[in-house]
Amino acid sequence: MTDFVRPLHGPAPSLVAPEGTVDTHMHIIAQEFPQSPKIPPHPPASLEDYAIVQKRLGIRRAVLVQPNAYQDDNSCLEACLNVLGEEARGIAVVWPEVSDEELDRLHRLGVRGARIMDIGPGAVSSKYLHAVAERISGFGWHPIVQFNGREIADYEQKLSDLSGTYVIDHAGKYIPPVTPDSAEFATLLRLIDKGNCYVKLSACYETSLVGAPGYDDVGALSKALVAHAPERLLWASNWPHVSATPETYPDDARTLDVLLDWVPDDATRKLILQDNAEALYGFKPVGA
Repeated sequence: MTDFVRPLHGPAPSLVAPEGTVDTHMHIIAQEFPQSPKIPPHPPASLEDYAIVQKRLGIRRAVLVQPNAYQDDNSCLEACLNVLGEEARGIAVVWPEVSDEELDRLHRLGVRGARIMDIGPGAVSSKYLHAVAERISGFGWHPIVQFNGREIADYEQKLSDLSGTYVIDHAGKYIPPVTPDSAEFATLLRLIDKGNCYVKLSACYETSLVGAPGYDDVGALSKALVAHAPERLLWASNWPHVSATPETYPDDARTLDVLLDWVPDDATRKLILQDNAEALYGFKPVGA
């Protein structure tokens, strides 16, 4: 996708987002920060570009997730948090050996979690999940974890053993999608029912075999999650969609509008778009 120009403009979504909506998973890849040679380069995706997308979607709060492009160099993330201030939080990449001084410095910038990535060239894998979780727990941070949900049985015990809060990315990221009555999806529901697991409704285009506009196979899983435990769900755009091809690149408005189909009412949509994320990431409540 090196030569692909990401579309930034377009019609507003049909869904009018609550004022305090939080995009809980997006990335910035700025030209001034060198990307890691360990992976193919991604086209830049700047704060200025994302601001255009935010305006189109009618949102202002975001959680910036350290992209694989920078591996364990959090410099771009830190610079963005310095610019965005209280409208943003961050998910960094840290190793178990990270010092309290470094964690404190990152916390003051707005970092509230650590990325654990088992898909593609992730910097810190689930091998280090418990060690990282232990290091960050004293700062009130949580790990966010991404893996192929088809292999969730291999992760269930490791995740169940976590005593603190954690987040599973992209509706479990089943590659390819399973059905809501599958054993793999039942495992995700068991983890949610322990009470310390959040799941993001995001990146349906990455795994769907049906594709746009409805992403009905991933949509069926999302609807089942909403029916089961809306209080454990978050929403995210996953902008700038670094794994999408020009053929699968999503309409950014559609990443929000799918909730009109997946979530049955305004109150539940507000819970998923605003309230859960506001509490998890410590954003000031709207109107407070």
